[in-house]
Amino acid sequence: MNAKKNLSQKEQKVLVGKTVIDRLVERGFIKSGMKIGLGTGSTAIIAVERLASYIRDGKISGIKAVATSFQTHIACEENGIPVYTLNSKEIAGNLDLTVDGADEIDPANNLIKGGGAAHVQEKIVEYNTKRLVIIADESKLVAHLGTKFPLPVEIIPAARGPVIREMEKLGASCVLRTCAGKDGPVITDNGNQILDCTWPALADGSSPVNPAKMEDRVNKITGVVENGFFTKNRPLVFIAHSDGSVEER
Repeated sequence: MNAKKNLSQKEQKVLVGKTVIDRLVERGFIKSGMKIGLGTGSTAIIAVERLASYIRDGKISGIKAVATSFQTHIACEENGIPVYTLNSKEIAGNLDLTVDGADEIDPANNLIKGGGAAHVQEKIVEYNTKRLVIIADESKLVAHLGTKFPLPVEIIPAARGPVIREMEKLGASCVLRTCAGKDGPVITDNGNQILDCTWPALADGSSPVNPAKMEDRVNKITGVVENGFFTKNRPLVFIAHSDGSVEER
């Protein structure tokens, strides 16, 4: 255990972002010639930069990356990591391993992702990878999904009203996500809008939502592109704690 105590959230993100790449390389989970998905968000970008350091040092070569957002694509370009798409012949629609962050993680390693509005591309990548690795600081651990951090639901703009109506039938409260830097709604990399949806906690503090079932139910609503429950490719999770330790589960 690291002797340093009381790490801040930012320090935890740096710790887990670097530690996960080091451990994956040591175990041979990341090696030369692999096809690797790279996630979105502040913690994932630290992992991207750590991976790039191995490439620059000549310890790993021939990595082919698939980015899950414009942010990650730019970070790969800046760090000299070759970027492809799942449609590229070099990738052929599947990946060896993907590393990404999460917004909430429950005890069964079900996830909510999409705080960065990239969950559709993240899910396409992460449901087409042999091994999924999730990294996060300890604040992302929750007992139940869906009552605090909102579930992002990417929608076709013309379907906003009908989707809200159907989500309310499922017990959710919905808010159209708006931009911080400009007027109007957030527009995703796919040209769509996002509804942030939450469910009221039950009397005992638990969630009324079964993430696996709700992932499918929400996606059946006409006008929904994809939602931010991730339950179908169970990940290996690395969690940094304030005491300087990195938990694996």
